[in-house]
Amino acid sequence: MSTIFKGLFDNQTITVISVDTFLLCLITSLILGLMIALCANYKNDCSESFFVALILLPTVVCILIMMVNGNIGAGVAIAGAFALVRFRSSQGDARQITIVFMAMAAGLVTGMGYIAYAVLFTILMCVVLIFFSSVLASAHHARARRTVKITIPEDLEYPGIFDAIFKKYTKAFELMNVRTCNLGSLFKLTYKITLTDPSMEKKMLDELRCLNGNLDIIIMDGEDPLSTL
Repeated sequence: MSTIFKGLFDNQTITVISVDTFLLCLITSLILGLMIALCANYKNDCSESFFVALILLPTVVCILIMMVNGNIGAGVAIAGAFALVRFRSSQGDARQITIVFMAMAAGLVTGMGYIAYAVLFTILMCVVLIFFSSVLASAHHARARRTVKITIPEDLEYPGIFDAIFKKYTKAFELMNVRTCNLGSLFKLTYKITLTDPSMEKKMLDELRCLNGNLDIIIMDGEDPLSTL
């Protein structure tokens, strides 16, 4: 078995990697790659190809480092070339590039034989990644909140009339209050909503205008402090 995995150019100055060590590093790098991919996909929908690439990248880097027989400079150069292939035709954002180098680092440390350090590094970085993904997701959720004031004629039955539109464009909505104005000839409805996609706000507004007879509609960021009065 030892002769099967012996290199053609091995000599007395080169330390041959045992099969057990090779498999241990290989399996560890695969597990670390899976952890990184799952954390990268947390509250951020990664493409299927990018998800699989993150799983396999640490293993590829690990094998490269082990096969260069201690020449770390050559190993890093080769691993960097492979890592940048993903962005050859499509430009990745800063987050994706950072995660790619994170996966490379995990594979590099594993390939050097520091398995415990590789596991510790991956766990710490995954915790940080999940934390900031949660914070950014909460901030995005807050930016999608709107207060909508819709004016309708008095003869329009308002209960549930805008529900279909809000279900289409929002994650959640709630009718906060109803007011009369213009000597009772008009009603003003105040809704608190959370948009599914803020870029679709204009389309939602156009559909609301078709139902309220093109009367006034006011959309404000966040929650109007007077909306509950």
